[in-house]
Amino acid sequence: THGLGELGRDTLYLGSCRAHSVVPISCVLRQGSALELNLRHRGLGPQGARALASSLASNPYIKQLDLRDNGLCGAGAEALAVALSKSSSICDVDLSENQLGAAGAQALCAALTGNQAMQKIQLSGNGLEEQAAQHLAELLLAHTGLKSLNLSYNQLNDQAGETLGPALAENTGLTELNISWNHLRGPGAIAVARGLEANIFLKVLDISYNGFGDPGASAVGEALKANNMLEELNMSNNRISAVGALSLGLGLRVNQTLRILVVSRNPMRSEGCFGLLKPVQDNPAPALELLDFSDIQVDTEFDDLASSVKVILPGLCIKTGARRAEYKKELLPVFRQSLPAPAPK
Repeated sequence: THGLGELGRDTLYLGSCRAHSVVPISCVLRQGSALELNLRHRGLGPQGARALASSLASNPYIKQLDLRDNGLCGAGAEALAVALSKSSSICDVDLSENQLGAAGAQALCAALTGNQAMQKIQLSGNGLEEQAAQHLAELLLAHTGLKSLNLSYNQLNDQAGETLGPALAENTGLTELNISWNHLRGPGAIAVARGLEANIFLKVLDISYNGFGDPGASAVGEALKANNMLEELNMSNNRISAVGALSLGLGLRVNQTLRILVVSRNPMRSEGCFGLLKPVQDNPAPALELLDFSDIQVDTEFDDLASSVKVILPGLCIKTGARRAEYKKELLPVFRQSLPAPAPK
């Protein structure tokens, strides 16, 4: 049974749909006091977003909003930004795969900066480039309540990295950041690593499938020497050779908070794997629970070292291309998205 408030919202939504010449979505009308509204893959488009915005602004119940893959584009994002800026309940938004571009990012970041209730934003696969990075950096600097940000599968390049790195260093509050599957390499990768070095809140960082290379790995190694907060780091498929692995290992020698390190699908060979595991053995108080070398073949010298390390660190799970190992603790969502699927038994 609808209450008066719900009838008012439905009337407002239906009127807005007529005004924008779109077909109403039945589940919006059935929403009631539900906490989650899932409208992914509905083909809303900019007009549908405009019609929905009025309903969202007047709904005090919704906490989680999923609009993934709706062709919203910049115009739709601008309409939703107005509603999100007024909402005091919505704290989790997924706007992935909507071709938002720089214009959409600008509108959303400006709106969300003033809405400290927002805790999680997913902007994966939106064609975000260096122009959008400036708006994202401003969001990181101004929003202290934001806990999780997903920027994966975009086109953030060197210049974007140089913009986001300093903002990451100054950010206060973000605990989970996913910037996998972008074009971060060279100075941009180093800038992000330096941002990590100065950040004192981030616990989960996914920078897999970029181009950090050996210079980026070295910068991350330096960051791990100073950072005493990060717990999970994914650096898989980043063109890291044995030289970069040795530099990264310098950070593992002293770091005492990192629990999970994924470096699979890097051309570091057994020499690089050895160079990462040996510092863990030399660390007086390592926190590592999972060291993932999947899809990298190792030799007997590494196997001997792994056996020795297992004696002093029985809780450490070491995955390699030659040996399957099970890690019982569940990874956080940001890691589950980017890790390769397990091979069939």
